[in-house]
Amino acid sequence: MTAHSTARRSARPATLILALLVPLLALAACVDEGRFEPPSGAPTPTQPDAPPTVEPTRDPAIFPVTIVDDEGTEVTIQEPPRRIVSLTPATTEILFAIGAGAQVVGKVEDVANYPPEAADVPIVATFAGVDVEQIVDLEADLVVSGGSGLTQGAAVEQLRNAGIPVVVVYPTSVDTALDGIHRIGLVADASQAADDLVLEMRAQLDAIAALTQNADQPRVFYEIDYGQAIYTPPADSIYGEMIRLAGGDPIPGNPDYTISLESLVAADPQIILLGDAAYGATLAQVIRRPGWGGMTAIRDGRIHPVDDILITRPGPRLVQGLQELLAAIHPDIVGELSMPSPSGPIGSLSPPGTVAP
Repeated sequence: MTAHSTARRSARPATLILALLVPLLALAACVDEGRFEPPSGAPTPTQPDAPPTVEPTRDPAIFPVTIVDDEGTEVTIQEPPRRIVSLTPATTEILFAIGAGAQVVGKVEDVANYPPEAADVPIVATFAGVDVEQIVDLEADLVVSGGSGLTQGAAVEQLRNAGIPVVVVYPTSVDTALDGIHRIGLVADASQAADDLVLEMRAQLDAIAALTQNADQPRVFYEIDYGQAIYTPPADSIYGEMIRLAGGDPIPGNPDYTISLESLVAADPQIILLGDAAYGATLAQVIRRPGWGGMTAIRDGRIHPVDDILITRPGPRLVQGLQELLAAIHPDIVGELSMPSPSGPIGSLSPPGTVAP
C-alpha cells in the first residue's frame, strides 16, 4: 500500500483514525487500530511471539460484579461469564493475556491476527459493523465493546435490549488503558491475572518514563496517514501521551486528527515517525514530498518507520509500543533499558529507521 495509492488514501485514515477519532466515526464501525487489511503484497507490522498464557484466578464468590464502564453505564455481571465476545482487537489481546481466551467465542476482525491463539475465534464484527444476530446466536453472556467511540453504540443498545451484558472500554489515556485491563479482568473472572498484568505494565512504563524525565524533548511528528490530507494525533490523546513518555514533544493535530502542511512546516519536526510504514510510507517518499524539504527531520535524516499497532493499540503490548517510540526518539538512552517486555527484551526491537521483515 503506497502513500499515493487510491486504496490507501481511502482505507488508511479509517484504519487508525476511526479507532481514535470521534468526528470521523460515522465512516466505519467497530475495529480499532489496524482495522483494514492492506492490499496484497503490502508489508505488515512485525508481530512478536504471543505472551505465555496466564491462568486466571477464579473466585465465583465475587459475583455478581458491578462496574461503571467508559461511557458511564453501570453494568452488572451476575455470574462468571463463559461465552465472551470481544469487539476490539485490544480487548481480544487482553482476554487472552489474562487467561480468559478459552471463554472468547466471538471477536472483531483484526488485521494483525494477534494473538495467534485467537485465529480460530469466529469473527462477528468488521469495519462495516457488528453482527448482533450472530452474537445472540452464540449465546454470549458478556460482550466487551468500544462503544460509541468506535461507532458501536447502536449495537451496544441492541445487545443490551437482548439481555446481554455489554461493557464499553474506550481508553483515552495510559491510565484509563490500564484501568480498562483491570475492569476486563473483573468482569471476565480473571481479576488476579489482570491486576498482575497491570502491575507489571505500570512498572515497565514507569521505568521508561524515568529514563526520559530529564532528557531533551525533540519535536516529534507522528504520521498516521499522508494522502489527500495529513493525519496525526492531537497532543492530548493517549498517543500524544505515549510520545511524551518516550521523551518527545508531540506536534499536535487538530481535534479531527488532521494537520495542515503549513502548520507542520511551522512546527518544524526534528523527528518524523511513520506510523503508516507498514502500509507503504517510506523515507524516500517523505523526502520527495512537496514542501517538506525544509523540515529539520528531513535535513537530519531522522525519519523512522514504527510499528503503529504496538503503539496505538491500548492492550498488553502497550509497553512494547512505548519501547518502539523510545528506540526511535532516544536511541542514545534506549540501551539503558534492560527490562523484559511481555514479548521479549528491548533488544528485540528493530533499530530506528528500519522495518523488521
